[in-house]
Amino acid sequence: MSSSIQPTAQVDETATVGDGTTVWDLAQIREDARLGNGCIVGRGAYVGPGVRIGDHVKLQNYALVYEPAVLGDGVFVGPAAVLTNDCFPRSVDPQGRLKRGGDWEAVAVVVDEGASLGARSVCVAPVRVGRWALVAAGAVVTRDVPDFALVAGVPARRIGWVGRAGVRLVERAGGTGGWECPETGALYDEEDGELVERV
Repeated sequence: MSSSIQPTAQVDETATVGDGTTVWDLAQIREDARLGNGCIVGRGAYVGPGVRIGDHVKLQNYALVYEPAVLGDGVFVGPAAVLTNDCFPRSVDPQGRLKRGGDWEAVAVVVDEGASLGARSVCVAPVRVGRWALVAAGAVVTRDVPDFALVAGVPARRIGWVGRAGVRLVERAGGTGGWECPETGALYDEEDGELVERV
């Protein structure tokens, strides 16, 4: 198996593109970026220098993933979502000189396994989005998101929990406690503001 790269895409020769990965029109993958197997990089998406992307990741059209972001396996990045990398963005320094790469320190957005970032959401670095979390469309993430959390708004706040299927969990009735996925039946327990899967 090999990768499929459209002729209008720009993939730096030092980038690594895994088996079965598809890179669509006008996408740009910069130097030393590493994409895993079975990924999809949509039209006009951007992957910055040195970005690390796991297997089976989907970057939808015009998603922007700036270095030094790290995306785990199975991550979904919706259309026009942005992962930033500068805490104090300025075009120029205090003396008015144009800033270059060495004039500031890039900080990372880390998105853990299975998490999803909705269309036009923004993750303001440095921030971590936990495993299987779901960031709603248009949300602005300014602080870490726990595993399985459903967050929405500006700034993003937790409004519920989701399971691996991405469906909002429901609280179990009858005093048994915990949360249940209405699609898969998987059970979860909430402990100190975090959700853990029942074994």
